[in-house]
Amino acid sequence: MFGYKRSKRRIEFGPYPLENLIRDENIIKSEALSEPVRDQPMSEGSYHFLTNALKTHLAAFEKLREPASYSKLAPVPNDLKLRTRDIKGSGYFLDASQVGIFNTFKNLWFEKINEEHSHGIAILVEYSDPIDSNNNANTWVAGNEHLIATLLAAEIALDISGQISSMGFLSKAHWRGSTDIDLDKATILSGLGIRKDNKIINPFVEDQFAIAIITTNYELKVDLPLDDSIKNAKTLSYYFGLSGSVSGLERWRRRRRPSHLGPYPVENLKRTKKITTEIFKDEVPRVPSRTNMYVRTAFGDLSNKAKKESDRWSQKHPVSQGIVRPSWAIKPLQDGIIAQSIAPKTLNPEKNTMALKALSHYMGSAITGVCEVPDYAWYSHDKRGEPIEPYHKYALVVLIDQGYETFLGASGNDWISGSQSMRAYLKGAEVVGVISEMIRNMGYSARAHSNLDSQVLHVPLVLHAGLGEQSRIGESAINPFLGMRFKTAVLTTNMPLHTDLPIDFGVQLFCSKCSKCARECPSQAIPFGDKVIFNGYETWKPDSERCTVYRATNLKGSACGRCVKVCPLSKDTTLDGPLLHQIGSWLGINAMWLKPLLIPIAIWLDDKLGNGNPVDKKKWWLDLEVIGKRSFKYDPDNYVLAAKATNRPRIQPKKKKLKKDSIAYFPASTLPPPNILEPFPTNRKLGLEIAKRAETVKVALERRKLGGKMPNEYIPSYQKKSET
Repeated sequence: MFGYKRSKRRIEFGPYPLENLIRDENIIKSEALSEPVRDQPMSEGSYHFLTNALKTHLAAFEKLREPASYSKLAPVPNDLKLRTRDIKGSGYFLDASQVGIFNTFKNLWFEKINEEHSHGIAILVEYSDPIDSNNNANTWVAGNEHLIATLLAAEIALDISGQISSMGFLSKAHWRGSTDIDLDKATILSGLGIRKDNKIINPFVEDQFAIAIITTNYELKVDLPLDDSIKNAKTLSYYFGLSGSVSGLERWRRRRRPSHLGPYPVENLKRTKKITTEIFKDEVPRVPSRTNMYVRTAFGDLSNKAKKESDRWSQKHPVSQGIVRPSWAIKPLQDGIIAQSIAPKTLNPEKNTMALKALSHYMGSAITGVCEVPDYAWYSHDKRGEPIEPYHKYALVVLIDQGYETFLGASGNDWISGSQSMRAYLKGAEVVGVISEMIRNMGYSARAHSNLDSQVLHVPLVLHAGLGEQSRIGESAINPFLGMRFKTAVLTTNMPLHTDLPIDFGVQLFCSKCSKCARECPSQAIPFGDKVIFNGYETWKPDSERCTVYRATNLKGSACGRCVKVCPLSKDTTLDGPLLHQIGSWLGINAMWLKPLLIPIAIWLDDKLGNGNPVDKKKWWLDLEVIGKRSFKYDPDNYVLAAKATNRPRIQPKKKKLKKDSIAYFPASTLPPPNILEPFPTNRKLGLEIAKRAETVKVALERRKLGGKMPNEYIPSYQKKSET
């Protein structure tokens, strides 16, 4: 509503109206004449359980500051505006608060002057909203604010540095405690700060921020320094978001909310004792992580073509290449040594939960929930084939928004698609990685589970933690505020926690009436038909083989999230979102009884308004493709070419539903054993036959009522083998 110009605002302008500020070119000369000043030591909080976890993760990033450049220069445009849009857009996509660009000079460097690095990119990350004083996380965070913001800024700087080096240019990241340059000078030169009372002040966030810098030889369009006369830029235009930036009123709304609840009104959701779809706990099989479709692709289970693409399908764009290295750097930190003594004031489950939720929101989680981990949510074996016995009682589940602005500009299956997932995965891994290490420092066992290494299935935990309901897409959940525009990260622990209840916001009814995701799916992997029972779950079962093969072999983009893009529930429900989105969200949560009447109208209106079409003004990235064998490991021998073609589909409201789904099911009995290292091909013919005889929910309930045995398809193949 307040952001009524938001759809017209280019993403490279950012969430603050920096373009309205007065600039002064003369400041460059004065800064060039003064000698560089070294950083002061970074302040640390008194709660060293968190401080040490943050420092450990920063130390992992330290080794990545100067990546090797790819072997060839990418065919980037000569137009500096287009280059700059790509780099600034990337910064804002990665959650930078502000981004500025400047020319470097001799007096910027402390000792060894890097004359090749002619340009600098400044990444400003503001402190998150203060945590409530009665929340234990307030004590945890106190004094650590700058360290947390520095970690997030450093990660973004590494991401962009990797993006630039993958295009064949030189780059190096700098942040407080790990810098070759005067960060204060860089902040001023980039137009992100002014000097005031021996401090660097930003007109919007004052001194409540951290800065990271990328120096590079990649030529960009520079910004000018801010005029010293600027003291405060929070005008009425800012508060009402008249430029399309995030409004001051929306920021005010977020600050007013209780820290543990996060930015969305989760307290208004209807809670239930059980999730809204059936799960027959005694019938759900535990399966090895070898059965994950991403893993199966790499082993060659699906097709030789998919196997060839398995190392790069979601990382074959410079932006996702930048995200690869930090992701792998923090992976070893997911587990670690547990302190011998329990920290004081950590025995109350309710207080622990409120504090962990508040800290997760402070670090970037959109919504966080807690649940007990059912046995069936654990993989039976890890990636090495070693058995897993459930070892933690609780799970902290975080949802990371994939970024609404970029979501608007994307088609879901274009070149930025893989990066949307990778960005959220890295952010989530960072959040649960730091928190899990903090918990271990407190004397409790804890382990982070990321996309790179997880010992639990995430979707069941999303349902149990009250973060979503099962959707038509089947192997994904829908959240009432984010729709499907999120990725998950999980932390399991034995720290005493208070669990959330599942939610019911009417998705089962909505998805039964809407089939837009099935209609728009480029691989026809989503069913038009009704729910079935699959491996003990009630679900609309998608064709995981079709979906995975398309994502791996997409030649006009990176991976695929077309279903996320077109889902009518993937909307902006904040004060800055369209008024219709806000009204629809409120009615959907607070007027459940109206859903039978409103759902058909909402589905029709969504198509009528063209929702699901890419918004060209929001497209900021260059259509480039990383060529190489192991792009997920960042190989300098790779190179970047201009993409030959790009997916930019429009929605097809007139496209008819398929009269009959041709979707294959691959239940536990068809999956590979845990230790098999050679290809274990899918049997599509068998999968289609199993789909035809799959139980409906009604039939399964009747069978169980009469004491019937579960279908043999639910028994894992390796268990059947051992029993015979």
